[in-house]
Amino acid sequence: MKNNKVILLGDINLMGIKPSEKPFAHVSNFVGKADAVFANLECCFYDPPKDVGRQIDVRYEPGERLQREGLEARTDMAPALAELGVSAVGNANNVNYGHEPIKSSLRELDALGIPHSGAGLNIKQAEEPAIVTRNGVRFGLFQRTAVYWPVEHKALLNSAGVATIKAHTSYRPLSDGDHRSANRPGVPPEVITWMDPNSLDRIVKQIKKVKRQCDVVIASYHWGLGEKILSYQTELAHASIDAGADIVMGTGPHYPLPLEMYKKKPIFYGMGSFFFYIGHGSKLQPNELGIIACLDFDKKKIKKLALRLVRRRNGKQTIFRSAKQEKKEIERLHRLCEQFGTSFKVKGDELVFDL
Repeated sequence: MKNNKVILLGDINLMGIKPSEKPFAHVSNFVGKADAVFANLECCFYDPPKDVGRQIDVRYEPGERLQREGLEARTDMAPALAELGVSAVGNANNVNYGHEPIKSSLRELDALGIPHSGAGLNIKQAEEPAIVTRNGVRFGLFQRTAVYWPVEHKALLNSAGVATIKAHTSYRPLSDGDHRSANRPGVPPEVITWMDPNSLDRIVKQIKKVKRQCDVVIASYHWGLGEKILSYQTELAHASIDAGADIVMGTGPHYPLPLEMYKKKPIFYGMGSFFFYIGHGSKLQPNELGIIACLDFDKKKIKKLALRLVRRRNGKQTIFRSAKQEKKEIERLHRLCEQFGTSFKVKGDELVFDL
């Protein structure tokens, strides 16, 4: 086994983009130098029949108007992943939706030779890991989503869809000690979440199986709600590492969330957006910060973990951001990481974490 440089990327959604716009032109040289690159693909590659397409008016800035058909990325955008150097993708999330778009997207990924995990023509395929071998090391990417639509989205025995996570929510009145009366009208309750035991048990067994096949396992979860880290997320992340995962890679919220070191293994609660131009309801997305996680492996052990920061330029190209440009965001990330006892140092434009 030899050393490997591994990169993790956040949400990639190429809806509303044309190949000529080259969304990754400014970062592909950097990303492409890694031995392995894993990302969350938050779109389907699908060209809908013209007779069912519909025109949608989308505004980005005053005076600019974009006309677009359908709700998926064009199939001719799929090669942009290969040009970027992506080795494998997770595609279990709330934007990989619809039987035909999912089938089309899987065909495009297969044609490019990009392994995928989290969506399939049936539940068995959707739950399969994406396995990539680099320098004698086998990496397994395993993705599931806790965020999905209630109708015709979950993969079934004979139905295309995504592999899902089941969690529960309850609402508990606030107790004494917070200077607010629990029976006062309008007082918000405490929100409590936890993993469904059967769902957690299934995921743990699947991770153990992937670990028997691979040297390094990346458990990727599309989850979360805003900036708060919910109890079910921590429960699932810790259980995944206990089961054999070496990295937990969280996606969903479109801005960076804290990193936790659990048993000396990293949990990225939110990678932010690597490229996300158009989202739900065909709304143009805010230019949120994203992170590129760079991990140096000595065989199967992480020897260095650093982050680089990115945003979109002019809406349609991912570019690097310097530490000076993102001083406030770096301070914010420091505060978020402190709740997990995690720290990092700014070295040039890298955020280097203590392992």
